[in-house]
Parts: sequence; C-alpha cells; structure tokens
Amino acid sequence: EVQLQASGGGLVNTGGSLRLSCVASGFTFDGWVIGWFRQTPGKERVGVSCITGNGEITTYADSVKGRFTISVDNAKNTVYLDMNDLKPEDAAVYYCAADLLGFPFWPDGAKSSGEDYWGKGTQVTVSS
Repeated sequence: EVQLQASGGGLVNTGGSLRLSCVASGFTFDGWVIGWFRQTPGKERVGVSCITGNGEITTYADSVKGRFTISVDNAKNTVYLDMNDLKPEDAAVYYCAADLLGFPFWPDGAKSSGEDYWGKGTQVTVSS
C-alpha cells in the first residue's frame, strides 16, 4: 500500500525553524516528483516546494525562497522541508504529495493529475 506520512509540524515563534519530514512507504521516489503544499482555512491548497526523486531539480514558491530548503534522502525514502525564518503567514497545514506526472498543475494543489498520492497534513503554527 502506498502511503506518505508527514510529520514535524508544531508551534514556533516568528523567526524560528522547523523541519518537516515526509516518509514514503510502498514505493520509491525514483521517477516521481515529491512536493510540499500548504493550506489555511478557507483557502485552496498551494504548492510550497517540490523536488525530483533524484534530488536534481527543486522548485520553490517565491514566498519561501531563501528561507525553505527541500531535500531527499532516498536511503530513508524521506523528503525533508527545512523551514527557517518562519513568519506568521507560513502558518498552515502542510501536506506532502508525490506525483508521477510532476504536478502538472503546480502550484495548484487542489487539482489532481490522477497519478498522485497525498499524505495527511501536519500543522505548523507560528506565533508573532
């Protein structure tokens, strides 16, 4: 069974850091693109960052460039999102997903390519 498990969320002060982890089971990242999306109440899910399974290509939303870093550890079947200098506007539920078609609707996280898997979210709260 294919599963993605996100973890690492929590409460942090403005300017603080968190590391989110996304562990995959039932498949390997080879040939996939893995992404992090976030969603706040009343808004659509939107892409934050994504990475190819081999780690060679990364993409970031403009709002997180220079502060967030995505990486992949294929030995652990895990994708990480290191979030630094967190701001109140970064507060959201963060989801990881894997898409065989590379998220053709990026950064729109509300549309499915039909070849994607999504994990449950992890809450990030940033206090001002």
